[in-house]
Amino acid sequence: MRPSLLVLVAGTVATPAVAGTVSVTVPRLAVAEYHRPYVAVWLEPAAGGPARTLALWYDVKKSGAEPGTKWLADLRGWWRKGGRSLHLPADGVSGATRPPGVHTIALPADVRPGAYVLHVEAARETGGRELVQVPLTVPGTGRAGGSHELGAVTVTAR
Repeated sequence: MRPSLLVLVAGTVATPAVAGTVSVTVPRLAVAEYHRPYVAVWLEPAAGGPARTLALWYDVKKSGAEPGTKWLADLRGWWRKGGRSLHLPADGVSGATRPPGVHTIALPADVRPGAYVLHVEAARETGGRELVQVPLTVPGTGRAGGSHELGAVTVTAR
């Protein structure tokens, strides 16, 4: 019985704790030249304070004279709130661009109860730019929707 208990404990320790989820919808657009959007997701206290980047989707494999990081400044809100000082690729944050559909991000377990604003920003080459803000009280839920570059954004915090 002891070995199975150790395996159970080891599996629990290895699993990252989450306080909830964020769902981001990347809509399918009917345009002649479609490029997947760069997307930044960050959380900041409603009363102001430092922003915490939760996810950053960009062309992580692009290199050479124009690496994928060159266009991150197009995510203007995120860039000004601390993106320019983030060392990339950032573990647990950086990832490749996502295709159209609903994508889920874990909300870290160390988010304390209180009032926050979740920001989701998208920018596309030969496309538009959009910033969606979701007011959130932890624990609780929030929802907002984009109009063109982003669809529904839903957050559930425990």
